[in-house]
Amino acid sequence: MRVHWTENAIGHLVNIYEYIAINSPTYGRRMVDRITRRSEQIAEQPLSGRKVPEYDAEDIRELIEKPYRIIYQIKPNQIDVLAVIHGARLFAG
Repeated sequence: MRVHWTENAIGHLVNIYEYIAINSPTYGRRMVDRITRRSEQIAEQPLSGRKVPEYDAEDIRELIEKPYRIIYQIKPNQIDVLAVIHGARLFAG
Protein backbone atom coordinates (compact mmCIF):
# COMPACT_ATOMS: atom_id res chain seq x y z
CA MET A 1 0.00 0.00 0.00
CA ARG A 2 1.18 3.53 -0.72
CA VAL A 3 2.40 5.65 2.20
CA HIS A 4 1.72 9.39 2.00
CA TRP A 5 3.59 11.77 4.30
CA THR A 6 1.31 14.69 5.19
CA GLU A 7 2.65 18.24 5.27
CA ASN A 8 2.31 18.13 9.05
CA ALA A 9 4.48 15.00 9.32
CA ILE A 10 7.07 16.41 6.90
CA GLY A 11 7.22 19.56 9.02
CA HIS A 12 7.86 17.39 12.08
CA LEU A 13 10.73 15.64 10.27
CA VAL A 14 12.27 18.99 9.36
CA ASN A 15 11.99 20.17 12.97
CA ILE A 16 13.54 16.94 14.26
CA TYR A 17 16.44 17.28 11.83
CA GLU A 18 17.02 20.95 12.66
CA TYR A 19 16.96 20.31 16.40
CA ILE A 20 19.43 17.40 16.24
CA ALA A 21 21.59 19.09 13.59
CA ILE A 22 22.42 21.91 16.00
CA ASN A 23 24.85 19.45 17.58
CA SER A 24 25.28 16.90 14.78
CA PRO A 25 24.00 17.24 11.20
CA THR A 26 25.10 13.65 10.56
CA TYR A 27 23.05 12.27 13.44
CA GLY A 28 20.12 14.48 12.38
CA ARG A 29 20.14 12.88 8.92
CA ARG A 30 20.45 9.40 10.42
CA MET A 31 17.48 9.94 12.68
CA VAL A 32 15.28 11.20 9.84
CA ASP A 33 16.43 8.25 7.69
CA ARG A 34 15.51 5.79 10.45
CA ILE A 35 12.07 7.35 10.79
CA THR A 36 11.33 7.44 7.06
CA ARG A 37 12.54 3.86 6.55
CA ARG A 38 9.83 2.72 8.94
CA SER A 39 7.30 3.68 6.25
CA GLU A 40 8.36 0.48 4.45
CA GLN A 41 7.02 -1.53 7.37
CA ILE A 42 3.84 0.54 7.40
CA ALA A 43 3.34 -0.10 3.67
CA GLU A 44 3.86 -3.85 3.97
CA GLN A 45 2.08 -4.42 7.28
CA PRO A 46 -0.26 -1.52 8.09
CA LEU A 47 -1.69 -3.23 11.17
CA SER A 48 1.75 -3.90 12.68
CA GLY A 49 1.59 -0.66 14.65
CA ARG A 50 -0.39 -0.46 17.85
CA LYS A 51 -3.54 1.61 18.23
CA VAL A 52 -2.75 5.12 19.41
CA PRO A 53 -3.65 5.23 23.13
CA GLU A 54 -5.12 8.74 22.88
CA TYR A 55 -7.68 7.51 20.33
CA ASP A 56 -9.75 4.36 20.39
CA ALA A 57 -9.74 3.88 16.63
CA GLU A 58 -8.55 0.87 14.65
CA ASP A 59 -7.39 3.02 11.74
CA ILE A 60 -5.09 5.36 13.71
CA ARG A 61 -1.89 3.55 14.68
CA GLU A 62 1.69 4.20 15.61
CA LEU A 63 5.14 2.70 15.29
CA ILE A 64 7.92 3.61 17.66
CA GLU A 65 11.33 4.61 16.37
CA LYS A 66 12.85 5.66 19.66
CA PRO A 67 12.47 8.24 20.89
CA TYR A 68 9.76 9.15 18.35
CA ARG A 69 6.22 8.01 17.63
CA ILE A 70 5.22 7.72 13.96
CA ILE A 71 1.46 8.16 13.91
CA TYR A 72 -0.47 7.12 10.83
CA GLN A 73 -3.99 6.55 9.57
CA ILE A 74 -4.97 3.58 7.44
CA LYS A 75 -7.28 4.55 4.58
CA PRO A 76 -8.76 2.33 1.85
CA ASN A 77 -6.22 3.32 -0.84
CA GLN A 78 -3.26 4.68 1.11
CA ILE A 79 -1.73 5.24 4.51
CA ASP A 80 -1.28 8.81 5.73
CA VAL A 81 1.55 9.54 8.15
CA LEU A 82 -0.09 12.18 10.34
CA ALA A 83 2.67 13.10 12.77
CA VAL A 84 6.09 12.27 14.13
CA ILE A 85 6.29 13.30 17.77
CA HIS A 86 8.56 12.66 20.71
CA GLY A 87 7.50 9.63 22.72
CA ALA A 88 6.96 11.75 25.83
CA ARG A 89 4.30 13.86 24.08
CA LEU A 90 0.62 13.11 23.62
CA PHE A 91 -0.88 13.14 20.13
CA ALA A 92 -3.40 15.96 19.86
CA GLY A 93 -4.55 15.12 16.34
